[in-house]
Amino acid sequence: MFGRRALGFAAAILLASSFAPRPALADDSGLRTGETAYGDWRTDAPGVRRKITPADLPALLASRSAANPSRIVAPPAGALPKAPPGFVVSLFASGLDAPRVIRVAPNGDIFVAESAAGRVLVARPAEGATSAKFEVFAAGLNGPFGIAFYPPGPDPQYIYVASSNSVARYPYRNGDLAPSGAREIVVPALPSGGHWTRDIAFSLDGKTMFVSVGSGSNVAERMTLPEKARFDAFSAGRPPGAAWGAEENRADVLAFDPDGANMRIFATGLRNCSGLTIQPQTGALWCAVNERDGLGDDLPPDYATRVREGAFYGWPWYYIGDHEDPSHKGERPDLAGKVVVPDVLIQPHSAPLGIVFYEASQFPAEYSGDAFVALHGSWNRAKRTGYKVVRLPFKDGRPTGEYDDFLTGFVVDDSSVWARPVDVAVAHDGSLLVTDDGGGVIWRIAYKGR
Repeated sequence: MFGRRALGFAAAILLASSFAPRPALADDSGLRTGETAYGDWRTDAPGVRRKITPADLPALLASRSAANPSRIVAPPAGALPKAPPGFVVSLFASGLDAPRVIRVAPNGDIFVAESAAGRVLVARPAEGATSAKFEVFAAGLNGPFGIAFYPPGPDPQYIYVASSNSVARYPYRNGDLAPSGAREIVVPALPSGGHWTRDIAFSLDGKTMFVSVGSGSNVAERMTLPEKARFDAFSAGRPPGAAWGAEENRADVLAFDPDGANMRIFATGLRNCSGLTIQPQTGALWCAVNERDGLGDDLPPDYATRVREGAFYGWPWYYIGDHEDPSHKGERPDLAGKVVVPDVLIQPHSAPLGIVFYEASQFPAEYSGDAFVALHGSWNRAKRTGYKVVRLPFKDGRPTGEYDDFLTGFVVDDSSVWARPVDVAVAHDGSLLVTDDGGGVIWRIAYKGR
C-alpha cells in the first residue's frame, strides 16, 4: 500500500533498533550566543542550547548564498536518532509515503497527512503500544497538509483538512476511522502555487479558524508598487504590510469563521508559516516560519513566534525588525518601525515546519509548557543545518528566546542525510511523535528515566 523506498528504509531501521541508543551530549554545557550560536550539523547534539538575537545578525551578504540540496540515503548501520539522556527513540510506524503533518485526536487516534499521495491516514494504537499501523481515512485530495478537530475539546463534530488551495471538513466523531458523511468545502479558494503548505488551527473558544498561506515566491520579485490612489484603496481595511497582485492574501495568516465565512487577514509578512498551533496555557496562536533565501549563509534567521492580530513580520520589505531587504530597498519607508520581531530566532535555512506544545506528564517536569519544532533542513547554505527537532524553553508561559537540540543525528556528511523531520505531536501516553518524510516513517520519543 505504501512506498517501496520507505519500506526499504524501515527494514534498515528495524535492524538498527536492536542497538541501544547512546544519546550524544553537547560539547559544552553553556548557552551559545553571538557567533557561537551559528554552526552546522557537526555542532548539533542533544542538549546544545542556542540563543540568537537581532544584534547577532551578520552584515548583509556577508557570505555568498549556496545552492546545496541534500541527498537522501539509507541510514547507516546501527543508526538511530539521538535524544537527551533518559529518552528512548523507537520506530513507531514505517512504510509511509512521505508523511507530513501529524495530529492526535481527542480519543488518541493518530492522523497523518501524506501530501504528495493526496490522502489522510489514521491509526488507533492499542493501549500501551509503541507502534501503529495506518489505514486511509480520506483520499483524492490536492496536497493535504493541515488537520484540525472542531470544536476544540473532547467531543469534536468535524475534522478539517487544509489542502493547497482549499479547506474542507468531514463529519467526525471520536473513534471514526472513516468519514461519517460527505466532504464539505468550507473555503473553496486559497491562493495556490509557490509555498503550498496550508496549516490550520482553531482558537480555544472555537470562534476563529486560522489558515496559514505562504508566499508565492522567495521575496515578491514580481510585485511592484501601484500608483498611490490604487495603493491607498487596496490598503484600506487591511493590516500593515498586506501584499498585493500575485501575492495578495499570501505570506499571511488568514482568519475565518468555522464555516469558512468572514475571511480576513489576521497577520502579515510571514513568508512561509508552515506550522500553526495554539499555546494551551494562553490561547495564543504560534507559527513556525521559513524565512527568505539569497542573502547569505546566516541571513535571515528562521523563527517561531506568537502571531499577534494585525501584526506585520516584515516580508518582503524587511526582516527581523527594520533590516531592509535589498531587493525592495526604499519601497516602504512607511513600514519602518512597524515590524514585529519574532520571539525565537532559529539558525537561518533550518526550515522549521511543525510546532507543538508539550502539556503531558511523561517527560520531566521542566518540559511542561515548552514547545517542540521540527527543522526540515534547507538547501540555501554552504554548511548543512537543520534536520533535527529542537525544544523551545518557556518560563511562566513566555519563551526565553533560546532553543535546545532535542533530536539529532540525521546527517551523514556534508552532502547526505537519512531523514528529514516534518512535524511533531504529543501522543496520549505523553510520548513525542515525529514524522520523517525522507524515510517515510514516524519516530516515537519516550522518557524512561536516567
